[in-house]
Amino acid sequence: MQSCHTEDHLTLYGHRFTSRLLLGTARYESPRQLLDATLAAEPALLTVSLRRQAAAGQTFWDLLRKAGRPLLPNTAGCLTAQDAVTTACMARELFETSLIKLEVIGDDANLQPDPFGLIEAATELVKLGFHVLPYCTEDWVVCKRLLDCGCEALMPWAAPIGTGQGPRNPAGLRELRKRIPDVPLIVDAGLGLPSHACQVMEWGFDGVLLNTAVSRASDPIRMAKAFADSVRAGRGAFLAVPMVAQELAVPSTPEFGRPFAPDSVVMASGSLMSEFVKS
Repeated sequence: MQSCHTEDHLTLYGHRFTSRLLLGTARYESPRQLLDATLAAEPALLTVSLRRQAAAGQTFWDLLRKAGRPLLPNTAGCLTAQDAVTTACMARELFETSLIKLEVIGDDANLQPDPFGLIEAATELVKLGFHVLPYCTEDWVVCKRLLDCGCEALMPWAAPIGTGQGPRNPAGLRELRKRIPDVPLIVDAGLGLPSHACQVMEWGFDGVLLNTAVSRASDPIRMAKAFADSVRAGRGAFLAVPMVAQELAVPSTPEFGRPFAPDSVVMASGSLMSEFVKS
């Protein structure tokens, strides 16, 4: 299993990407808007649903090729493991890639993944030679089962698809990151603001996948650029290793001596006290 946790590039199943942002292709107002948002974001991958977007016709596929970004087909809309496997096989033939974002939805209200169908489909797809990126929750047991069946990366949600709520269970996501520090983790679904993306990247996640947060913004092109900037900023902050939060105030500027010498305050204050006594 290859890790991209502490490197500057994103690595998924041996594929290296300079960007850590993945972008969806649904719900844009026009093909031109989708293309402009893609150019602004410069994503590592563009996700596309074979079941939901096939009706768009040849024009849509021509647009995706024009965008010049690698494609990540997904099994959005699949409700059973068998449907997901069948869709993935069709997508591999059409897009000529073994990468697949695996979705098996178990609840219509919050579009939560079906953990049983997800593991069943992932197991079968790994046997068929797919490089599976499963859309899952932060549930550790489910994530462990997905890794055990051969998945080399996971895509846990922050919140239900399309809600824009941001991370609803920060503690659970951060615990997941700590338990599997060497597994690529991409936060998928539920992010609404660039600050949400920056936050999960600061926690050490390896990337984010967005769709609705960009496509339904009033200015999708500007929002795509904002998210791209926030992902880079969050990654930079994580690699810089932030300071440890303190309970009490700590002065940032010493009153005496050289500003970058920790002992200068004590030395300088002692010298001044001596001069004061002499006088």
